[in-house]
Amino acid sequence: MKKRSSLVLWSAPLLVFAVVFLMSGCGKNYFYAGRNLPPSGLLYRVLIAEQNPSALSKGALPFVDAFYDIRHAYNSSTSTFSISGYSGALPSQIQNMPVEQVGAVYGSGDGSLALVSYATEKELSTVAIPAGVSSSVFITQNEKYAFAANQQSHVVSVVPIGTTGYQLNLPNVYRVSVNPGGTIALAFVQNSSQPAGQAVGATPADFSVYSVVQLTTAQSQAAANNPNYQGAQDCEPQNLPAYCLFPVSTGANASFDHPTKAVFSADGSTAYILNCGPECGNTTPGAQASVSVVPIQLASLNPGVQGPAGIALTATQNIPIPGGATNAIFNGNTMYIAGQNQAADGLFQGNLTVLNTETNAISGTYQISDGNHTKMLFGDDDTLWVGSTQCQNGERYKQAQANPTANIAFGCMTMFNTSTNAVLVESYKGDGTGIASVTGLSKVYTSEGGQVYIYNTTDGSERDNTNVAVTGTAADVAYMDGATDGNNTAY
Repeated sequence: MKKRSSLVLWSAPLLVFAVVFLMSGCGKNYFYAGRNLPPSGLLYRVLIAEQNPSALSKGALPFVDAFYDIRHAYNSSTSTFSISGYSGALPSQIQNMPVEQVGAVYGSGDGSLALVSYATEKELSTVAIPAGVSSSVFITQNEKYAFAANQQSHVVSVVPIGTTGYQLNLPNVYRVSVNPGGTIALAFVQNSSQPAGQAVGATPADFSVYSVVQLTTAQSQAAANNPNYQGAQDCEPQNLPAYCLFPVSTGANASFDHPTKAVFSADGSTAYILNCGPECGNTTPGAQASVSVVPIQLASLNPGVQGPAGIALTATQNIPIPGGATNAIFNGNTMYIAGQNQAADGLFQGNLTVLNTETNAISGTYQISDGNHTKMLFGDDDTLWVGSTQCQNGERYKQAQANPTANIAFGCMTMFNTSTNAVLVESYKGDGTGIASVTGLSKVYTSEGGQVYIYNTTDGSERDNTNVAVTGTAADVAYMDGATDGNNTAY
């Protein structure tokens, strides 16, 4: 048995490299979807955002061989791999774009946004966010625009890549959401609510959600020295504006209650605003989380511009979500919504709600890890993985302490089977801050409590992580060789 296992272990890499060699001999040097074979020679790479890897550095971007779960080449025990040229401080988020062979790494220590090449395994460039450290930052998949919420300075930063960025004033802004094409960029005001029937008027009012809009030449001239042009919150630069912040209206059957982010339908026709309500501070009796539906039609887009264009967006209806709504992810017309509702004892408990967006019908709500659900990603074997922070402050932890012999798991990582609706809450290891789905190999990498862990998607069991552990703090992980840009928890 041991001899057979050894043979399989050594024949697999020989077969892989034989194929690569034959490709090279035919004048080709690629391994998947026309992508070039990277300098490391690794075919399954997981990138790690590592904070404080040593006393001399505040950040590094090592990557590991996710086929063998090791930090070095399979035939060497000394050589390790990392993105060369990276110098950001405290890398905290990886926006993974494997189709473009690019990753955008945000450094929370210095406000840097670094673009790294998966093809060359080097840093490509950095994007200067004009207002400094951001609470939320995204770049479009075509790498033409970056958007950031700068909570301390109360501005939304708009950066056309390669040019000087702009700062649009918005008090208490704390998050941005951007669709893949960059035609819709929404900014969210923290701890805010907006009643039904509140539309954009000539005089600015208090709104909860705003849309970044690029102006045409004619609009720019009309908005000169008028920061509240056509009801905008702000237009910059004021002498000849290039961008404005326009409020998102609410129709008669829609409202915003502590909106936290937006997710977009696969066809791009709808933005769904997540209202976390009670979980985010609404103490009104009977308050409930919900999803606000915002159609994206030609009439709501600013014609004649190439960038963000949502000039007349209006929420048309609300869908109540009893389990809470702080994060969500799509699979076709099915939206999986993670959030928390309040238990009778006052603590919050985590839930996953399954919503059919064609019928607005909820097919089920399932208890998952407690905490603030910041990461969601699909894996192999019909699994959905959900990561949260501060899960030890919820209902599950209380129950585990009250019933120590019941072995109640209260970890920050959940595996949900989308076929059977089975829930597996992993053991507690600390905050779940990153998920990378190594598709085709039935495994998922995570960053929890500052360390890297590996799970089997077949049953949720843990794999040996000894040879992928980092010396610093692992803040995020990403599968560099994913088949689609959907292999990404930053959206």
